[in-house]
Amino acid sequence: MSLGHDLSGAHDRLTEDARLFMLKELAAQVDGHLNEISLRSMLEMRYGVNRSREWVATQLHKLAELGAIEVKGDTVRIAHILPAGLNHLHERSLIVGITRPREAQ
Repeated sequence: MSLGHDLSGAHDRLTEDARLFMLKELAAQVDGHLNEISLRSMLEMRYGVNRSREWVATQLHKLAELGAIEVKGDTVRIAHILPAGLNHLHERSLIVGITRPREAQ
C-alpha cells in the first residue's frame, strides 16, 4: 500500500465525518437551516475541521446530491436538512458517503 493511498483514505474519512457534523448541526437548529459561513465556523470551532468556504460549499452540494439536504442561494448558500438526512442521523436508514453516527462517537 502506498502512502498516497493511505492519505486518500484519511481524507475520505474526514470528508464523510464533516458531512455528518453538518447534518448534526442542521438538525440542532429550530428550523433546520444554516448558511455555509455558519457551518464553516462550526466545523472549525467545534470539530477542528479547518477548510475553505468553497470546500464547505462542495460538501453541501454533495449532501444535496445524496438527498440529505437542500441548498438554496447563490452568494451565500443556505442548507436545510431533509427527512433523509434526519433518518441518517437516527440510523433509520443510512446514506453512503456520510459517516454512520455511531462510528463518529
